[in-house]
Amino acid sequence: MSQPPEFDPQRVPVFQVDVHLTAVAAQHLTPEALQARFTNPPAWQPELVRERMFKDRAPTQAAVLLGLVMRDEPTVLLTQRPAHMSTHAGQIAFAGGKCDEGDANAAATALREAHEEVGLDARHVKVLGTLPQYVTGSAFSVTPVVALISPAMTLQINTHEVSDAFEVPLAFLMNPAHHRWHRHTFEGVTREWLSMPYQDGSQQRFVWGATAGMLRNFYRFLQA
Repeated sequence: MSQPPEFDPQRVPVFQVDVHLTAVAAQHLTPEALQARFTNPPAWQPELVRERMFKDRAPTQAAVLLGLVMRDEPTVLLTQRPAHMSTHAGQIAFAGGKCDEGDANAAATALREAHEEVGLDARHVKVLGTLPQYVTGSAFSVTPVVALISPAMTLQINTHEVSDAFEVPLAFLMNPAHHRWHRHTFEGVTREWLSMPYQDGSQQRFVWGATAGMLRNFYRFLQA
């Protein structure tokens, strides 16, 4: 499949909102509950694992930090990619990137990239574990590394790699009433994806695509 043309994902119709599914209860979003879930994980299967490819190459290994900031109401740390990036320009993403040969594992990649992109110091991060790999349409095989982040952390944005960093309440993202399904057809091939748009003051944060897909898998993991 050739690369789809530029389009505005926010204008693609929504065909389903998952109001019929139950939100993750608040008691399951505490640091203790999250640690316990990774210490004794349930039997479960990820819902979304592979997007329809538009890059003709073997997937490149990558990792992202699904970072949970442990405020009174936990949040998820997200970034916005600059408009000049060659892939996923302007999109909302987790901090992360390609694995380097010197990285010991996916967690090492995610922590290194988070430090490079937003200045997150590893001493403020406690890695809990990983979720199954998610293969993007741009041919990245991404391992989400789930971690707790101390609210004492400070950020310093690398504007070459990230245009913004912000937080979205974890409870909002773990409530399927905010999970919207979109459908788009290009060259006779239909793609479907999730979005989780969040109103952040006067600005809407349009979380969609791979980032929303990995968050959906995290929802399934917590609900299993």
